Amino acid sequence: MQKFVGTGVALVTPFKADQSVDFESLIKLVNFNIDNGVDYLVINGTTGESATITSEEKLKIIEVIVTANNGRLPLVLGVGGNNTARVVHELTTRDFTNIDAILSVAPYYSKPTQEGFYQHFKAIAEASPVPVILYNVPGRTAKNMSVETTLRLANDFKNIIAVKEAGNNTQQYLELIKNKPAGFLVISGDDDLALAITLAGGSGVISVIGQAFPKVFSEMIQLGLEGKNKEAYQLHFQLMDVVDYIFEENNPAGIKTVLQELKITSNEVRLPLVKASADLQSKIAEFVNNF
Repeated sequence: MQKFVGTGVALVTPFKADQSVDFESLIKLVNFNIDNGVDYLVINGTTGESATITSEEKLKIIEVIVTANNGRLPLVLGVGGNNTARVVHELTTRDFTNIDAILSVAPYYSKPTQEGFYQHFKAIAEASPVPVILYNVPGRTAKNMSVETTLRLANDFKNIIAVKEAGNNTQQYLELIKNKPAGFLVISGDDDLALAITLAGGSGVISVIGQAFPKVFSEMIQLGLEGKNKEAYQLHFQLMDVVDYIFEENNPAGIKTVLQELKITSNEVRLPLVKASADLQSKIAEFVNNF
């Protein structure tokens, strides 16, 4: 699945001041990323505030991004949750025309056993009409999906093609890379570790910061895939501070502040998220203005 090697970006959902979806800014964001070299786009992921987007809005967001993309890049759709039956229902009733894969988050809040993770994703793999990218993010779901469970799924289901690993655990990344079946992709979900994991044999990143600095970030990951670590780390160092900033309070308030400074979207978020603090906005503004 070479189409998912490189830099994917987890797109934010822009909002207007009245909290409605700002589709004009969304189109601008899509074109900005395509024009500056990202490899694929992720729609309605957690960075897109999928938890507070209505079903009707999700459908319209997909439609607008598909139209704006116009077949230029592969598209990944976030389809996940902690109600397995509901996820399976969505997979068996939604139209997946123009969608190249799904990104499915590990069940949150429920804290299943490793067997529960396995059975959840087994059901998803059997129902999905498109390839599946697993998403392990224990900091948000409250339970880590083990290396053994991920590899069991990778070996048992041909359409489970990758894992977006976002536990900020270098050892877990390395165990996955070392023991994965041929062709299975280990994708970083941690912007701060993305280059190191790529250099270690990972397949790139699904990034948050990448959508704000797509040219530099994509070039960094490409250099990492080519093993050009010195050149790649020069770009990594340029972005280190802003990667810290965007996760300092909450995601996506941080990245939306960056995108506002770049005049691409507003910094509006939906409750229970709130905008970045004045102090954080100031730090981000200074970074962007000096970049």
